[in-house]
Amino acid sequence: MTVTAIENKTQYCYNDRLPLAVYREIAAHLESIHGVKTNLIAQDCPQFEYLNSQLKGICLEYPHNLDLSDRQQITEILAYYGLH
Repeated sequence: MTVTAIENKTQYCYNDRLPLAVYREIAAHLESIHGVKTNLIAQDCPQFEYLNSQLKGICLEYPHNLDLSDRQQITEILAYYGLH
């Protein structure tokens, strides 16, 4: 996981080798929280390998002033998928 502070936001990048569908599910759950944005990171491997993930990771971005309850919900979602 990489954490970056950008302007008024915090960005987390998770690089676990999860299937594409799981990344999309995580993104959908996280983006249901007001103020949270996600970005799926494309795989940069030059050769396709069937057993590797189609994505390199997921970035999560939210404002510094996000409610504590929303932050807790983010933590719970990430923990459910083993991203913490």
